Amino acid sequence: MKCKVTIDGALPRTMGITRAELRSAAELFASKSSARVCKPFCAVTVILHGDADSSEVHLAINGVAGPTDVITQRYDPMPGESPGVYGELYVNVDQAARAAPRRRGWSVAKELLLYVAHGMDHLSGADDLTPDEYGQMRRRELRWLGCCRHGGNNGIITAKEEHVTRRMQDDN
Repeated sequence: MKCKVTIDGALPRTMGITRAELRSAAELFASKSSARVCKPFCAVTVILHGDADSSEVHLAINGVAGPTDVITQRYDPMPGESPGVYGELYVNVDQAARAAPRRRGWSVAKELLLYVAHGMDHLSGADDLTPDEYGQMRRRELRWLGCCRHGGNNGIITAKEEHVTRRMQDDN
């Protein structure tokens, strides 16, 4: 069963990625997360927003003030829905635009995809509260990003970015 991924919110052209490419990558990450936990991912909405909305959602969901990269909200199936994972990813496009230039050889599109991969990983139950957990999640998410170039996403991840991804995997 393929996860139904919906993309909501504004996707600025400066992100360097189309809605179709973003949805395709999100579907790939949902599939990877689903396989990891042997639980179907049924429906995920990726909500794109900026710092102001991120601060509001971050406080409402996590009780933490200030913007962040991605906030994950998981839901139980409604009566009559198939069992599996349902959720929302609140992805901060402002944060992606700020963070990408600090990573040498890394595009804003790839930073945005990293946030989506990270959110899908959290939806599967993964946590990053300890350095070991963080490292495990980051390595897994970087592997998933590596699949984007060859996974039918029209080269969203460039060869140069693949090199940076491998270097980051080695660092974690």
